[in-house]
Amino acid sequence: MMRWIFLLSLFLSVNGYSQWKDYKINNNGDTLNRIDKLGRKQGPWLNHYDKLRGEPGYEEEGWYTHNRKEGEWKLYSLMGDLVGVEYYKWGFKDSVCRYYTIHGNLRLEQRWKAMNPDKEYDTLEIEDPDKLDTYRKVVVKNEGASIRHGTWRYYDAETGALIRSETYTLGKLEDPGKPAAVATTKKPNTKPQEILDFEKKNAGKKKIKFRDGSTGN
Repeated sequence: MMRWIFLLSLFLSVNGYSQWKDYKINNNGDTLNRIDKLGRKQGPWLNHYDKLRGEPGYEEEGWYTHNRKEGEWKLYSLMGDLVGVEYYKWGFKDSVCRYYTIHGNLRLEQRWKAMNPDKEYDTLEIEDPDKLDTYRKVVVKNEGASIRHGTWRYYDAETGALIRSETYTLGKLEDPGKPAAVATTKKPNTKPQEILDFEKKNAGKKKIKFRDGSTGN
């Protein structure tokens, strides 16, 4: 009986791996960096970028759907520190993206609006400046990218004070001739919840390694 269970498990594993043209396996036995038969990235991925021209290297982990990034992506320093949390839609940044120092202090908060690359034009909702808390729909030419949409905030990484803020509507900076808002008081910098959750979950853990599972061309 045990022999048949083992053979069945082995068959299911081989059959599952056979659908991928290429993949990697981490030390938990999970498949990562999957490439399907059409050459498209699918499922959970870990991307590694080495230091280049003075810029620090980093790693990012998240999910691909038909070669496009989707949902939450986390960025780590090469030492394993969480330094960013981004959100994607249709392969482009969407919603709020936050970036941290290696010590976990918030340094930048961005807001993006992803455009659906499958449409020539897209319909978006924007706040009506003449009516508080009301929105109107606008049709825009689709450039197939993310556009700045909402308030961007820059923080002093040590004190947590807001250094400046910029507000964009569909990629256009509002009142570009007006100085950006600047904080006049400082406040203690507390670590964002994402950092606290990451530190609690990964306390004492080592970085996860993975091995190549290429099946060839």
